[in-house]
Amino acid sequence: MPIFKTPFNGYSVKFSPFYESRLAVATAQNFGILGNGRVHVLALPPSPSLPLSELVAFDTADGVYDLAWSESHDSLLVAAVADGSVKLFDTALPPTQNPLRSLQEHTREVHSVDYNPTRRDSFITSSWDDTIKLWTLDRPASIRTFKEHAYCVYSAAWNPRHTDVFASASGDCTVRIWDVREPGSTMIIPGHDFEILSCDWNKYDDCLIATASVDKSIRVWDVRSYRAPIAVLNGHGYAVRKVKFSPHHRNLMVSCSYDMTVCMWDFMVEDALVGRYDHHTEFAVGLDMSVLVEGLLASTGWDELVYVWQHGTDPRAS
Repeated sequence: MPIFKTPFNGYSVKFSPFYESRLAVATAQNFGILGNGRVHVLALPPSPSLPLSELVAFDTADGVYDLAWSESHDSLLVAAVADGSVKLFDTALPPTQNPLRSLQEHTREVHSVDYNPTRRDSFITSSWDDTIKLWTLDRPASIRTFKEHAYCVYSAAWNPRHTDVFASASGDCTVRIWDVREPGSTMIIPGHDFEILSCDWNKYDDCLIATASVDKSIRVWDVRSYRAPIAVLNGHGYAVRKVKFSPHHRNLMVSCSYDMTVCMWDFMVEDALVGRYDHHTEFAVGLDMSVLVEGLLASTGWDELVYVWQHGTDPRAS
């Protein structure tokens, strides 16, 4: 299956919501500790035996930790950067005309960005400055800052159905549910005893949310009754860096971990682990599932490789 070698360490990968053969990768030099960053926009080859090709790349002075495609403009990308900035890139324009905008408000590294899938004009960023910020494309400043977490906010994700609702996962071991119309968070879930690195909403049941933690587990919660998780998924050997629900199947999700593996889970069955891929040779930190092509996965990691493969096949097979 197609592979791409990045000059820097991979941090995040996202399929385009408009073109089934397009994806973007966020990378950072020196494992994101110090150095430059680069955003790669890649195209899938017409044949799986051919490599991924680069359509365009954008350089940044600092590492890029995450990115999100716009849901309203097919060429627009939003990048979360280590210097605290949020940068907007137009992939239809040459690198010399990018970034379109650099939004500098966060006071520490921006760790995640998520574009609103229903409103389509707004996005949220989360940062190591313990805050989440809400932005719209047409404004040069954020609309609102959400500050309740006591430590880094590693991930923030919009609810797929409720336009104003999002969740945030933090190193303070909680997940908070927010409604942008309310003054504060509407729910606090003490999800794990260790840092929570990622969260994602189920795409078919808008009351279900998954959390991934340094404690090596993934937990699935029903926000209507969250005293105990409805599922606990164990199988990773180290911290779980990212968790993502399938866009096509209610009960399926994928995760990636510092144990270098990507796992597929069915959280409704007893033997929940339905697939494990060990193609990475360093921390696996970036992961996505295509909305447009069922079963198509992409991952990236600190081994400077991007893999795209169909679930059930070997990511390394050419």
